Amino acid sequence: MRQIAVITGAGAGVGRATALEFARNGYDVALLSRDKDRLESLAEEIRRLGRKALPIPTDVSDSGQVEAAADRVEGELGPIHTWVNVAMATVFSPVSELKPEEVQRATNVTYLGQVYGMMAALKRMRVRRHGVIVNIGSALGYRSVPLQAPYCAAKAAIRGFTDSLRSELIHDGLDIQLTMVMLPAVNTPQFDWAMNKMSKKAQPVPPIFEPEVAARAIFFAATNKRREIWVGYSSVQAIVGNMIAPGLLDRFMAKKGYSAQLSSTPKPENAPANLFEPVAGHATAHGRFDSQAKSTSLEMVTDRHRDAFLAGFGVLGLVSILSLLTRRRR
Repeated sequence: MRQIAVITGAGAGVGRATALEFARNGYDVALLSRDKDRLESLAEEIRRLGRKALPIPTDVSDSGQVEAAADRVEGELGPIHTWVNVAMATVFSPVSELKPEEVQRATNVTYLGQVYGMMAALKRMRVRRHGVIVNIGSALGYRSVPLQAPYCAAKAAIRGFTDSLRSELIHDGLDIQLTMVMLPAVNTPQFDWAMNKMSKKAQPVPPIFEPEVAARAIFFAATNKRREIWVGYSSVQAIVGNMIAPGLLDRFMAKKGYSAQLSSTPKPENAPANLFEPVAGHATAHGRFDSQAKSTSLEMVTDRHRDAFLAGFGVLGLVSILSLLTRRRR
């Protein structure tokens, strides 16, 4: 049976890599993003893979545009099976230098954009009583960092909304899978395109992963029942570490959080900022950090083969117990 996926934020970065991952796995794909030219180039790439692609220029912060896009997908491609909320926006700035409209815009895209995507998908999936929704979170939704307060807050808010909705779906007995994927630092163009009020170019905090790693994790989340998926050991460290010693991490971030997110390269005076308008330029999933980025994640290997790893640990545990008992008898 032909399946249809909707990917928001599909023009570049993780969204673009995710759209290609779904197409390679036999899905027809609807592409939502602001930049028409980038969507058209991605649609052509997907069609060369033998799949249908429907580019729909959409600002996900506008609920009317999201709803209209969902209508168009079902009218032109067919029933939506999977909806993936990837679109995001951030600002590199201390809170003291943020403007209210900048905070509102980053929140509207990163948080409300996912909320509107969930609502549009649910409106159609509830009728059929099944479907898949994948929300893209971040380790920063558990452990905030300085210089990205609106983004961190939005990612934390998505977790809260998702958890509420998950309980409602269980209550209503609907076979709608709701999953969150927590991403680490990813090599995308956002570090050159995002609004940056600092004097240096922004950079991801190592370890850095290629967008295809995130895309594979997202596709896995869409096709396997997992409540959450944490990608990269750095995500595990941030999430678990904040549960154990949040105060210690506050001080660590105060000391290292600025320098870790800023390169030694001065920011150009005419640096682009895509917060309110898309940045013109080439279509790509990758940023400028290919030489530093990893193409695999051990955590995804263990999650993908969870049953085998659990069985292996069980066998090792049994062998250890038998060995201990044997030594005691002797």
